Amino acid sequence: MTGPSITGPRAGTDASGGSTGASRTAAGARFTAQQQVALAKLSTTDRHVRSHEQAHLAAAGPYAIGGASYTYTVGPDGKLYAVGGDVTLDTSPDPSDPEKTIEKARTIEAAANAPVDPSNQDRMVAAQAARMEQAAEQQVAAEQQSGAYGQQDAATTGQFIYQVL
Repeated sequence: MTGPSITGPRAGTDASGGSTGASRTAAGARFTAQQQVALAKLSTTDRHVRSHEQAHLAAAGPYAIGGASYTYTVGPDGKLYAVGGDVTLDTSPDPSDPEKTIEKARTIEAAANAPVDPSNQDRMVAAQAARMEQAAEQQVAAEQQSGAYGQQDAATTGQFIYQVL
């Protein structure tokens, strides 16, 4: 998603260099009504994007890989405004134990659904986590049924879950 792009004559003048009656901001810069609307939209979008990504980070716990990364656009005031963002999560199964994979999948699903308005990508990550949880639950059930729970090596358990996904 890209933000509005303001191009054209310098703020406060028309194409001939005459005054457009632009108003001043608190910092004294002059912006046209169109630029003021664009700035308000960019500011709102920036707050929303940052809040959305922070919700993912807060819920992801140890499964967030780094912090949030943002896509920016430059507003008519020359400042950068976040217009998109993402948080990378470790969505791999825990190869040591299917029970740990179940816990991890639940955390990932909660992180993906943490914002008030999850995106389509967020919903896809949540669905992937639900599938990972289901595969791990099947693995636990199979191990319990065979009586070999806790005796299968971690690599085999992780491979099973990975193949189901």
